[in-house]
Amino acid sequence: MTETNFKQIAGACPITINGTECLSVPCSLKQSDVWGSWKARWGFGRMEFMVKPGLYATGNPTENSPVLASANYKMSFDALRKELTSRNLWILVLDTKGINVWCAAGKGVFGTDELVRQIQQCRLDKIVNHNRIIVPQLGAPGISAHKVRSKCGFKVVYGPIYAADLPDFFDSGLRTTSRMRQVRFDLHDRIVLIPMELMMLWRKAALIALLFILLSGFCKSGFEFDRLFLVGFPSAGLFLAAYITGGALGSITLPWLPGRAFSFKGAVLGIVLTAVMSGYLLRSGNWAWTISWALMIPVVTSYMMMNSTGTSTYTSLSGVLRETKIALPIQICAAVLGIFLWAVSLFMWV
Repeated sequence: MTETNFKQIAGACPITINGTECLSVPCSLKQSDVWGSWKARWGFGRMEFMVKPGLYATGNPTENSPVLASANYKMSFDALRKELTSRNLWILVLDTKGINVWCAAGKGVFGTDELVRQIQQCRLDKIVNHNRIIVPQLGAPGISAHKVRSKCGFKVVYGPIYAADLPDFFDSGLRTTSRMRQVRFDLHDRIVLIPMELMMLWRKAALIALLFILLSGFCKSGFEFDRLFLVGFPSAGLFLAAYITGGALGSITLPWLPGRAFSFKGAVLGIVLTAVMSGYLLRSGNWAWTISWALMIPVVTSYMMMNSTGTSTYTSLSGVLRETKIALPIQICAAVLGIFLWAVSLFMWV
């Protein structure tokens, strides 16, 4: 990882404490921070949206100030510091390769060894006169508290899930309530994930839509340009409608869709979309074309929703693997049959 990978923090000021170089950062976010987060949510420069690992200061921390651990995904770091208004704190940023705390803990990069390494590298024991470091609760899967204690002498204290609860956490003497230990994953939490879900596969989606347009020109008489408009663009539109429905509407309606498996929830959503568009599909008078989309629309919405399992609190790793093993072959078979019927329909148009 090179220095050029790291994003600058607006308003940051370098300081040196007992021989350790760190940055003093403001708690209020600047326009460049907000703009950077917006771009990252839409997938632009997402994997380069990280800050340099090391020690940071908010306010005017002293040797008695608490120390918080964070990931070096800039959106996680920004979400943390903006909740620390009027607080004098240290933030120890771990090198998680630009991954947020929860995912990094699952991957092992927000882990015991990296936490110990940063504590020792920043000479934290020379900066604070206590031995506590506060770790976000979602980082717990990657952190072994007793190993951290044995390796560097620091005691791990698990804080709340949400950075917004930190002021209450500090005011209550570093105690978490049951509410602070719950992941809500409400409508807002699901909506903010929609841009990333849509942008993750947008290149492949655009290519598939383009192929529908170009291939639709083939017919019994060879290749007719007007078929691109009569058949190709409607086909591309149906595909993109299913793509957006699965990626966007699926996240919004997730709790209310029947079933537990994401693939099943997505298929139900696709069936509903097919039913809504049934009048248009039947009006074509081409039975192969109608059936092909009755198969392909649920496949696309099912796949898009199954692709969202990693951003949800509803799933586990074993559950995702089991679902993928069952659902993916069904999706492939339905997609192949749907594409075959769509190709057949090209030679049936009058």
